[in-house]
Amino acid sequence: MVPTVLELGDGLFRVYFSGRDQENRSHIGYVVIDVSKTPVIVETCDEPVLSPGLLGCFDDNGVTPSCVIQMEDKTYLYYIGWNPGSTVAVHLYGGLAISDDGGLTFSRWSKAPILERTKTDPYLNTAPWVIKQKDGWRLYYVSGVGWDSKATPYYKIKTAFSQDAIEWKREGDVCIDFRSPDESRLARPCVRFEDGMYKMWFACATENYRIGYAESRDGISWLRMDEDAGIDVSETGWDSEMIEYACVFQYQEKRFMFYNGNQYGFDGAGLAIMTDAAEGLQRR
Repeated sequence: MVPTVLELGDGLFRVYFSGRDQENRSHIGYVVIDVSKTPVIVETCDEPVLSPGLLGCFDDNGVTPSCVIQMEDKTYLYYIGWNPGSTVAVHLYGGLAISDDGGLTFSRWSKAPILERTKTDPYLNTAPWVIKQKDGWRLYYVSGVGWDSKATPYYKIKTAFSQDAIEWKREGDVCIDFRSPDESRLARPCVRFEDGMYKMWFACATENYRIGYAESRDGISWLRMDEDAGIDVSETGWDSEMIEYACVFQYQEKRFMFYNGNQYGFDGAGLAIMTDAAEGLQRR
């Protein structure tokens, strides 16, 4: 669930993901893939790099990767912490773990989340994606706007700013809003800055998830262009009902997208490759 990519060089990429244990709790592991020729897995981790937190903490029922960035000699892993609710099904908040060995092992920056409830964000606050800007760091995250029932939250994508990529100034600024009254879920932003333009892929749903797309000149005001996402569900198979949680990355002239399919990643992650923008992303 939620593949998250770190570039290692020479066509190698480490792909973090979360898998479930026998108690249905998420742990974070990884594979290393080589995309220099035909994509192939060349390494698989033996143990999780991050496991659920201490009882009572925001991530005691699971951890899921969301964004990973290299900060000089340290690797920052922004992740989703899972905590069961009582009046609602689950609480989700964004956490941070830091690696000193290139992303092979991680330690929590804090037992508390870096994205907690605030006056402008009183519900769930999760799925952080962080990108460097000239004067600091820009955060994109999923923020709840209410619950329709115990099992049905509504959430949009908001943005915030930081000088250190840890302490965030959040004022409730929505950057991706619902397109219609029927839409209720906007999830897992993935943002790239290319050719003077911010580009975002995200999950969006009226019923089942699809992958949406938006562009921005300043990283704050966005234009939704979902028809340009480059991919839709397959006619049959593991990703024929829903696709979501895209992570887009580039190697040489090719653009790659990892994503999940039916049942939020039950069958694993898929890889699509774009070699020609006119053709869109082609599954591998």
